[in-house]
Amino acid sequence: MARLSNSMWDRYKYKVNGLVLILSCFFLYKNLFPQFPDAWSTKSIGSFEVTPMPYNLNSPYMHDGTYTKDFLLLFSQGEVADIRQAYFNIGAAPLSLADMQDADAGILHGSQHAQEVHAIAPKVIQADHRAWLTIENWQGKLKTVSWAIPKNLHQ
Repeated sequence: MARLSNSMWDRYKYKVNGLVLILSCFFLYKNLFPQFPDAWSTKSIGSFEVTPMPYNLNSPYMHDGTYTKDFLLLFSQGEVADIRQAYFNIGAAPLSLADMQDADAGILHGSQHAQEVHAIAPKVIQADHRAWLTIENWQGKLKTVSWAIPKNLHQ
């Protein structure tokens, strides 16, 4: 003999289970096929050609006391092994190596195919700011290149 109960949980538990199954499929699809903003223009810096791409269009976030914004830098020309150190920052001017060497924010890291960076950024990105890449090779020569910040990243 079946025991019948008419509680609120009994009425909605199959719908809640169905919703959990649908949401898990939705989030699995979103994580398997992420969408990134457009990559910026490719620029030459010394013997390298670099294309930066932000991971998202969100504003900079606080990380270890510094506002940062995450980027992927694709090197289409040049050997990454020829780089002694490289930094990426957003602002009115490039930061000096002395300022950037104090912490690990802004330093490029990754493999020969792509470099990731948590770029030092101001809390609010404005129209007059630029993205600056500074590369020092093993001979101690510095090269700097900059990109204009697209309007969709301004706040």
